Order: sequence, then structure tokens, then C-alpha cells
Amino acid sequence: MSGMIIKEIHVYAHDLPVKNGPYTMASGAVWALDTTLVKLVAQDGTCGWGETCPVGATYAEMHTEGARAALKVMADVLIGEAVTPVTLRRKMDSLLNGHNYAKAAVDIAAHDLMGKALGVSVADLLGGAVTDRVPSYYATGVGAPDDIAKLAKEKMEEGYPRLQIKVGGRPVEIDIETIAKVWEQVRGSGVQLAADANRGWTTRDALRVSRELQHVPIVLEQPCNTVQDLEKIRGIVNHPIYMDENSVDLNTVISAAGTGLVDGFGMKVTRIGGLQNMRAFRDICEARNLPHTCDDSWGGDIIAAACTQIGATVKPQLCEGVWLAAPYIDGNYDAENGIQIVGGHIQRPTGPGLGIVPDESMFGAPLASFGG
Repeated sequence: MSGMIIKEIHVYAHDLPVKNGPYTMASGAVWALDTTLVKLVAQDGTCGWGETCPVGATYAEMHTEGARAALKVMADVLIGEAVTPVTLRRKMDSLLNGHNYAKAAVDIAAHDLMGKALGVSVADLLGGAVTDRVPSYYATGVGAPDDIAKLAKEKMEEGYPRLQIKVGGRPVEIDIETIAKVWEQVRGSGVQLAADANRGWTTRDALRVSRELQHVPIVLEQPCNTVQDLEKIRGIVNHPIYMDENSVDLNTVISAAGTGLVDGFGMKVTRIGGLQNMRAFRDICEARNLPHTCDDSWGGDIIAAACTQIGATVKPQLCEGVWLAAPYIDGNYDAENGIQIVGGHIQRPTGPGLGIVPDESMFGAPLASFGG
């Protein structure tokens, strides 16, 4: 593609306060998050946007300042590189070991830029959308059993096809009571359930939950902290196990899928390194018939659009939904095309690239700029 060479890279910061916060997981409460945005400018002036937004510094092996430091290490060397995701991924890997979540912002921006240059959506670049109405799911946060059961009923009635019940970080008896009360509210509705401990249970806790709730058809998502924990309980639980936080790269995914360790995945686009790696992950899951989500940990319209575009390409029988932070954030980067969840589903933006054009004036001056 003529002109598809990186001329400039700009890195921005933007605050995303949690609406009606905090958002509570086993790893802690979240009141506000600082997101990092990347703008790529090609020689012909075409722009593409990427984003990465870790949920604090304890949810996963990533944090905001780490993303920015990694981007600064790579950015100068990426000036003059072709805006092709495979080329960029290999170049970034040659510059920095790990830090997938930082590389993902560049990868997402490259997909956005390519799509805009070619006049096609990112979903087209990733193989083609199978739907423009992408299923989402609702994550409840950790709360009192009666409150979570009431919330689950409300979200079921709104049209969410899947509910994720956050558990962990408290006595397991309360988690068991919460799951049981949620099931009382949604049984017979067809709504899928997942209990997400975010690594917060011991193997003892996970075994007890599965034993006492044999009658509840629920997925145990990342119940324990390590792959070794999952291996210990795999053969003796009564419920499917999904891997989330442990699936840190494609190698781990291939091993978990190939050995039959898990029954599915909760996957984050930035954790695995962006849309290029997410496409490979999607195809691995389809080859092994493993359901999975297409999420991210947090972020605004750029992350939301990226998750929606890849989610729209997933085989419907295997798509467990796209979780977005949008319900917890006021406003949008793109007032006209900003991503929203309506009736438990997301309308995929069908414009070129990610399908959104951020109002960059809301981000202020860049933290750092390269090239030009």
C-alpha cells in the first residue's frame, strides 16, 4: 500500500472515572482508571488509533506506567516501518520481550489505520464479520447475595445472553450463596452463567463450590491463581473451567487447548498482544471447538471498538460475548459512533477501520511524540 509507512507516533493519557463506582473484583475495588492512547500517522496523513488500559496494577502483570515506558522504548524505532500488523508485531518483539499490553495499542492502531486507508472495517481485515449485532455479557462485581441476584434478574430482563458473577476475596460460603440465589432468578431463561473468581479461590474453595452447586450449570472462570492449580482440580470438579488471567500468550493458549486443560477462555485483546494475535487465538479456539470471549480489562471507545470488531468475526456457537467497560464510563470518544450496549448486544460500527473517529481534543497534548 502506497504511503502506508509510519511517519509519526503520539502517546496520550486520559482519565476514565468509574461511573457509580467502585467496580469490585476479588483483586480490589476500582474507582478510576488512567488509559493510554496511541495515534499512528502514515506518510500520506492517514491516522489510526489504539488504546490500552490496565485495571490497576494487581489484576494482571501490567500497569499504566509500564505501558507508557514500553511505548517510549519502541516508538522511535517504529518510525519508518510499514503499517502491517505482522511486520509490526515482529519488529516490536525484536525490540522488547513481553509487554504485550503495550504492543497491543500499536497493533490496534495499525489495524485502524489500514482499514481507513483501504476503506474497509477491521472485521474485514480479520476475516469478515458474521454478525453486526454482537452479543455482550454483564459482569456483576462482588456484592451481597441478594443484591447480586436482583441485579442478575435486571440484566437478564435487559437482554444480556450471559451473566458473569464476580466472586472471591471473601468467605467462600458467601460466594456459594450468591451463585445459588442468582440461579434461582435466571433458571429456565437460557441465560448462560459464569462464576469469575479472578484467581481469588484456593483449589479447596473451587472444589467446594463445584460440589455444593452441582445442580447449577455454571462455568468456573479462572477460579484459582495458577495453571498448576487448574491442573490439580481439572479432573475432579463437576463444572467446566475457563482460563482467563493465566492465558498470557499464544503459547499458553496452545498448551491449554491442546492438553484439554480448559473448556474455554475469557480473553483480553491487549493481554494477548492485540488484534493480530487475537485472530490467531480465535482460530485456535475454533480448531479445538472452545468457546471464548473477546474482551479487554477496561478502556474507552477504541478498546470497545476493537473488541467488537474481533467479536463479530467469531463463530456464533463459540462466541461467549464481548465485555465492555462502556456501561461504567460517562461519554464517548466519538459522539456519533461511540460504542454502546443496548439490549445486551453491541451494534458493530461498520465504517472504515475501527469505525470510530475519536475527538482527540478531549485528550489534551500528547505525553510524548515521535517522528514528524
